[in-house]
Amino acid sequence: MNQLAKTAFDLRPGVHVETEGEFQGWRTWKRDHFENLAGPFYHRMDENGRITCAFRVAKKHLNGSGNVHGGCFMTFADYCLFALAALELQGPAVTVSFSSEFLDAAREGELVECTGEVTRAGGSLIFVRGMLTSGDRALFTFSGTIKRVKRKAPPEASA
Repeated sequence: MNQLAKTAFDLRPGVHVETEGEFQGWRTWKRDHFENLAGPFYHRMDENGRITCAFRVAKKHLNGSGNVHGGCFMTFADYCLFALAALELQGPAVTVSFSSEFLDAAREGELVECTGEVTRAGGSLIFVRGMLTSGDRALFTFSGTIKRVKRKAPPEASA
């Protein structure tokens, strides 16, 4: 892993390096209020440039049956799209398509991890796929497309 790529990974807007606990040294983004509420979710890059994302299942992640809520898996996978594509992104981007398959359930206390890859990065679109696992169990697969965008001014509030 070259230093330029590592620096680009660490300089994404809003990146925070965890300083204590189970995820010490992992990164997260503090700029997304929904992900902060739904997570916390984390990501890191190994010495070979491979990105892993993870979260520890808490009670707030569960549905009424005691399994991780499908919306939690989908939110985490969307977070993972951007972590996995971090080296390709040179600015703001949005998810324009997302597809997923639920394979197995996860329970409170489990560590859910994600690995994946960018399958293609073009001028404006980045294609990503990944898998969520807990131990050796596959939980969820996904693919998505990210579109690079220019920031627009927020719409004015109506009276």
